[in-house]
Amino acid sequence: MNTRVPSLNWLRVFEAAARTESFARAATQLNMTPAAVSQQVKALETRLGTPLFHRHAHAVTLTETGRAYLPSVQQS
Repeated sequence: MNTRVPSLNWLRVFEAAARTESFARAATQLNMTPAAVSQQVKALETRLGTPLFHRHAHAVTLTETGRAYLPSVQQS
């Protein structure tokens, strides 16, 4: 993983999507579109060099890396 600190907005969006297990519900909470949430998460995944979510038709679930990353994001 890259050691530079990612965008705080990316982290905020990641936390909401992880907590709700949905890009759509995270978007509603953050007053964004689901596509914007998806783009922010993808940017974070690109920065970290690893996927954080498994994407399904109507939901997302955290990967092992995403589950490991979430507590430190929530604590921050």
